[in-house]
Amino acid sequence: MVDGVTLTMGVVGSKLEKALGDQFPEGERYFGLVNFGNTCYANSVLQALYFCVPFREHLLEYYSNNKNQGEVDENLLTCLAELFSQISMQKKVTGVIAPKRLVYRVRKDNEIFRGYSHQDAHEFLNYLLNKIVEILEKESHKVTCAETSSVEGVVSGPTNGHINSVKKEPLVTWVHKNFQGTLTNETRCLRCETVTARDETFLDLSLDIEQNSSITSCLKNFCSTETLNAADKFFCDKCRSLQEAQKRMKIKKPPRILVIHLKRFKYYLHLHKKLSYRVVFPLELKLSNTEEDTDSEYSLFAVVVHVGIGPNHGHYISLVKSHNHWLLFDDENVEIIDESAIQTFFGSAQEYSNNTDHGYILFYESQVSNNK
Repeated sequence: MVDGVTLTMGVVGSKLEKALGDQFPEGERYFGLVNFGNTCYANSVLQALYFCVPFREHLLEYYSNNKNQGEVDENLLTCLAELFSQISMQKKVTGVIAPKRLVYRVRKDNEIFRGYSHQDAHEFLNYLLNKIVEILEKESHKVTCAETSSVEGVVSGPTNGHINSVKKEPLVTWVHKNFQGTLTNETRCLRCETVTARDETFLDLSLDIEQNSSITSCLKNFCSTETLNAADKFFCDKCRSLQEAQKRMKIKKPPRILVIHLKRFKYYLHLHKKLSYRVVFPLELKLSNTEEDTDSEYSLFAVVVHVGIGPNHGHYISLVKSHNHWLLFDDENVEIIDESAIQTFFGSAQEYSNNTDHGYILFYESQVSNNK
């Protein structure tokens, strides 16, 4: 055990090494993660994030910058950075690591993830990214306060509050730089044609799904025009009254890493059920519904898959693309798969099927940022 992280190597690693042969990329590591009773939801997301190279590089840089700064208070970010560092620094290229410290921290910080009941991978991803942002913002605030105190200490006479009265822009962290996009919510009054627009940011897009559909059609539905009438009329500031209106959502600024969450779990007739619908997700995606009306091209590099027939029980695995190889991570087990196998995770064309392995969270990277 190294700093609470158990390192093991077994048959799985040697099988993977044999499968890849001499095709192992220089410096890359493929390690399974130990499941602590019900932590497949975390393991699947962690593997997707580890192979999100821009995110990994920022996290390793954060670890490198902070490991020599004396006693740093342990938090979720330091535990995650340590785990990624442990994996990346391994001498062996394959094996298994137990993310004990990280799991302990997650359970300590958030009661939702305590116990051993089935958890939602998308909920964990949201919690993880937002918690990292919160920690980075607090650290930035501490630095700013320290710098402000230093400046105030050398300024003679009253400062008239100028230093503290400067309006600060919201901090843009490396989480934002990787995952954040901007949506524009447009509402057009059908009486006076006035358009009201409101921007909002997102770290992932949650899409409603339909049977035998595709990501492209789901995105079109997400950005489709909706008419507001009857009880849903819109209050127009110009008309100063409730009016019929048309509302639509447009993607103003696409993110570097586009995370798409398929809404497979819904309440139906007072029951929480899983939608096993077949939704095709392409390896290459063109995002056409942007405000600039220019296509943004993305490549699929990870998929979190839910295995099971319902939302309250089941299992999570992840599919990851690394250096033109696709691998399947199932907790401790790692195996190479053929690219053609991806389509088996689209979902079921029939309501009842033996196939319960369905794509749930998709990770796409912008080809523009990938080529920089």
